[in-house]
Amino acid sequence: MAEIQINLAAARTNAGMRQEDVARVLKVSKNTVLNWEKGRVIPSFATMQALSNMYKIPVDNIFLPSESTLSD
Repeated sequence: MAEIQINLAAARTNAGMRQEDVARVLKVSKNTVLNWEKGRVIPSFATMQALSNMYKIPVDNIFLPSESTLSD
């Protein structure tokens, strides 16, 4: 689950968005976005698809470990 939280936070940052921006677009609370990024809650698949579209990355990039994690 740690990899998902790292990927979600990194994808948001790379998209130039704040947690408030994501929350507004997805019509959730900022706390919900924070919980996703802290790994306290995993977003539903439908939400992951919405995040993927918003961040312009494949869903796999959120779920799968990065290559740097694999080489550690």
